[in-house]
Amino acid sequence: MAQQPSSGGPSGAGQRPEFDMTRLLSEMKLPAVPDVQALGEASRRNLEALTAANRVALEGAQAVARRHMEIMQQAMTDMSDSMKTLTTADTPQAKAAKQAELVKQGYQRAVTNMQELSDLIQRSNTEALSLLNRRFAEAMDELKSMAEKKHT
Repeated sequence: MAQQPSSGGPSGAGQRPEFDMTRLLSEMKLPAVPDVQALGEASRRNLEALTAANRVALEGAQAVARRHMEIMQQAMTDMSDSMKTLTTADTPQAKAAKQAELVKQGYQRAVTNMQELSDLIQRSNTEALSLLNRRFAEAMDELKSMAEKKHT
């Protein structure tokens, strides 16, 4: 007669029943194996959406960089023109008035340019996030549909 191993020490007190993995697995309600092809297609669409969002973000960053360079070139031209204008003013009072006007115009241009760059960035981010949000909603619908198919 074979003895069962005891987990309760040498006295044999506190013996536990033998662990039955087969019975445990049969009692578990594991989800059905998902449709691998559908999961692959969903992953492909996820990757396409991510790629499209990255492309939009990159194009937006490039547009901002181009516009920033144009703004800098225009600022250099404006500064050169301002220096020419200041050297032709007659009296010190006229120079001071002209300088104040040029500073005011420069400030207004800078604020307008900053707003334009901000708008470019915002549009790019909004478009990229919209692509990702749309795909996320689609992915959740696909997941729900797959789960419903397995239960019917």
